[in-house]
Amino acid sequence: MDVEILSRIQFALTISFHYIYPPLSIGLGLVMVFMEGLYLKTKNPEYHVLARFWTKIFAITFGIGVATGIVMEFEFGTNWATYSRYVGDVFGSALAAEGIFAFALESGFLGILLFGWNRVSPKVHFIATLGVWLGSMFSAIWIVVANSWQQTPAGYHIVGEGLNARAEITDFWAMVFNPSSVDRLTHVWIGAFLAGAFLVLSVHAYYILKKRHVEISKKAFRIALAVATVASLSQLFTGHRSADGVAENQPAKLAALEGHFDSLAVADMYVFGWVDKEDQEVKGLKVPGGLSFLLHQDFETPVTGLNSFPEDERPTALNAIFQFYHIMVAIGMFLIALTLYASIQWWRGKLFDQKWLLKIFVISVLLPQVANQVGWFAAEMGRQPWVVYGLLRTSDALSKVVTANQVLFSIILFSIVYTLLFALFIYMMNKKIQNGPDESELREHRPRQKDMSLIFDKQNQ
Repeated sequence: MDVEILSRIQFALTISFHYIYPPLSIGLGLVMVFMEGLYLKTKNPEYHVLARFWTKIFAITFGIGVATGIVMEFEFGTNWATYSRYVGDVFGSALAAEGIFAFALESGFLGILLFGWNRVSPKVHFIATLGVWLGSMFSAIWIVVANSWQQTPAGYHIVGEGLNARAEITDFWAMVFNPSSVDRLTHVWIGAFLAGAFLVLSVHAYYILKKRHVEISKKAFRIALAVATVASLSQLFTGHRSADGVAENQPAKLAALEGHFDSLAVADMYVFGWVDKEDQEVKGLKVPGGLSFLLHQDFETPVTGLNSFPEDERPTALNAIFQFYHIMVAIGMFLIALTLYASIQWWRGKLFDQKWLLKIFVISVLLPQVANQVGWFAAEMGRQPWVVYGLLRTSDALSKVVTANQVLFSIILFSIVYTLLFALFIYMMNKKIQNGPDESELREHRPRQKDMSLIFDKQNQ
């Protein structure tokens, strides 16, 4: 393989591993805010115990997320020097804003969140939890803004020529609110909420099935289920908005997502299928004219197809893009069905009586993570052959001095290190989960049996 393919594989490896952790941090942060908020409102120590337990899990994911994110910044300079020069002014402003508005907020409150339980008042600790969560949300804003600018550039002009050309910002807010940033940001946020909520659902479903921490787990399960139900339904709306934006701003990507070739034909929507690139057709189960209806509310309106673009401006890995996109959609629809059914059972008072449902929630922790990963794969592969859409080709963005052997060696090295890190993450998570929430605080709040007898005797007198 050549340097371009190897460099893309290297970056895909590092960012995919990193992206396991930030969504968990954002989603867990939201659940923790609800837990601490309920404790402040009700003074029920069970919510306090839950918040303390999930703070320990949060600390693990947050720490590994920060460590793995640093690697990508070095890759911009080592493997993608031309790209770094081209987008440096744009990315520099976005990453500077992240440092000011996100990292400063997170780091300012993180110490209180982790070590301030017995040192500050519950209200101050709640503010710290809220600050860390908002910091993680702000961090996502600037990363998505930077990435969205690559998809739909705005608020810039090009200075210099050839290898010395670079994009300079002419309108900061036009760059921030480029045509795809808001839709993509809400989609990413909600995916993160689902990742965190389903981790909580999985762990506490496991406890209930094992008859451990049952009462406290029921409370945590209800909180996470409420978050997951709202988020899964909201994702349907944000996903549709994002698809409309792709149709308007990146029609070649949309055509690749649905395997649509002919611009003179209506566009079908596939439930599943297989793209035959040579015969320019998709074989599978489809809704005739479904994509045309979603985009134009008309089953007969043609949609721009891949044949409308020069061959060297079309995404190449069509079947992979198609499959990744449809896996994401299928998981999203399953999560909607699962959370709605569970919510109905909650309303009927039968949520925790169905062991098969709890078992599904135990293993469903993987689904939001898979959906987040394949969604990014579809978005980034669908942008090809451009690294900055319509402006800079991926093949032109590489460093000129890096060799294929050097990149291959780094891929092997990263694979080993990340495997060890992931094993450590699983070990630490499993250890915390097996230990479970510390319910000793609850026993301190319960009246002793002797005291209850005295109260009973006095009442009889």
